[in-house]
Amino acid sequence: MIKEARVTSVVSLFPLPQYVVVLEDKEKTKLVPIWVGVNEGNAIVLEMDGEKFPRPLTHDLMINMLKSVSIKIEKIVITDLKENTYFAAIHLKHNKKAMVIDARPSDSLALAVRAKCPIYIDQSVLDKCPAVEGVISQTEVEKFKEQLKTMSPDEFFKQLENAPKPESEKPPNPIDPAFFDPALPKRQEEEGEYEEDDEDFDEDEDDDEDEDFIDDGEEDDDYEEEDDDEQERRGQ
Repeated sequence: MIKEARVTSVVSLFPLPQYVVVLEDKEKTKLVPIWVGVNEGNAIVLEMDGEKFPRPLTHDLMINMLKSVSIKIEKIVITDLKENTYFAAIHLKHNKKAMVIDARPSDSLALAVRAKCPIYIDQSVLDKCPAVEGVISQTEVEKFKEQLKTMSPDEFFKQLENAPKPESEKPPNPIDPAFFDPALPKRQEEEGEYEEDDEDFDEDEDDDEDEDFIDDGEEDDDYEEEDDDEQERRGQ
């Protein structure tokens, strides 16, 4: 599933040769920062600011080439986030034939703002980004932009890794020992059999002790009879 989004701001990380393009989903519950190079960042900012040049820049040239062969950019999609890297796809249409081209998010966004086409983010990418309680306010956006100026991509993605997982990804029962030790139920069952064997063994021991006690009693009787005979002989 994909959700529509928009470019809410482009943050310069000067003196670093980088920009952060901040996307916001239409429900205003997620902010997705994408680090791009300075050239792609400039291309996005210049188009959003309405700057025009006498000669076409790289992404302007690509738009002109697509138009010349009647190819339309229908949408771009941020498709995945793997190993700290965003992935994107450009959806094209030519004579009713649909095509999907793998592309970097930076180039995809630079083309999207020129083609005025929709921008989408896959739900799997949104799930990996921190949730914002309620609708995002402009104050929260500005605060997030300031944080990005001092935050490296590695730091941001590390925060994503340490963030609580969605409920669907949590263990079904974190306090159930069997979740951490799948062999536990079988081992408990075997231990239960051992306990039954131990009980039988204890009963056998108790029976043996009772028999020994009875035998000891018989020996005591024999000993007392011997004492009586000895006393009679001495009396004679």
